[in-house]
Amino acid sequence: MTTRYEDYERLKFDWPAERVLRVTMENPGRLNAADAIMHGELVRIWRDVDADPQVNAVIIRGAGKAFSGGGDLDLVREMTQDFETLTRVWKEARDLVYNLINCSKPVVSAMAGPAVGAGLVAGLLADISIAAKDARIIDGHTRLGVAAGDHAAIVWPLLCGLAKAKYYLLLCEPVSGEEAERIGLISLCTEPDELQEKALDVARKLAAGSPSALRWTKFALNNWLRQAGPIFDTSLALEFTGFNGPDVQEGLASLAEKRPPKFDPRSPL
Repeated sequence: MTTRYEDYERLKFDWPAERVLRVTMENPGRLNAADAIMHGELVRIWRDVDADPQVNAVIIRGAGKAFSGGGDLDLVREMTQDFETLTRVWKEARDLVYNLINCSKPVVSAMAGPAVGAGLVAGLLADISIAAKDARIIDGHTRLGVAAGDHAAIVWPLLCGLAKAKYYLLLCEPVSGEEAERIGLISLCTEPDELQEKALDVARKLAAGSPSALRWTKFALNNWLRQAGPIFDTSLALEFTGFNGPDVQEGLASLAEKRPPKFDPRSPL
């Protein structure tokens, strides 16, 4: 393991194949939810990977039976109460998307169980996104009481079309891995017990390919995402404006109590 990865706390690393770095999100007991530490680490890992000459391909996965449990609720509460935290996380959310898009190394995601929040950004923006058939992909922004910003506004419509994107983003309906493959939201799905091996097989093939050819193919294809930059910046601003709105406290309470939120239907848009 190179020294560049030694100071990470929530991300764990191993080398399952030659020139393949596997990154595992780990937050024990919290379904790998992205707390302040993990959120920051998910931003900078892609710069470290990009600069590492030993890496030809990357796998991103979650520890245990979950990919990502969403944003840590303690962090979300702090964002509603502290402007410095809010602006820091806003910048991190933006950098996470752009660092992933601009990383020259191909990224493979292996999504099992719930895939929500900052982890889902990496899961869906991966160059090859793979999910178990019974995975549960959820964009939970509107249930929390904020606009579906982050990666969602640029990548969901591009991957599965505007009609499906609106349905899932407005209603926060879970998407199984099987349905996500059917609508084009992910690259492919597998049986749950085959997920990790399939991700590794794909990563091995990428690592054995021409680094230059893969890098510039990825760069060209991701221009579709770069062109959506103004949409992404606007959606992100709308999302984070919502953290000062009245619905977030109700959204936090509903998540803590595992009940549907009771937003006032008379609230203005």
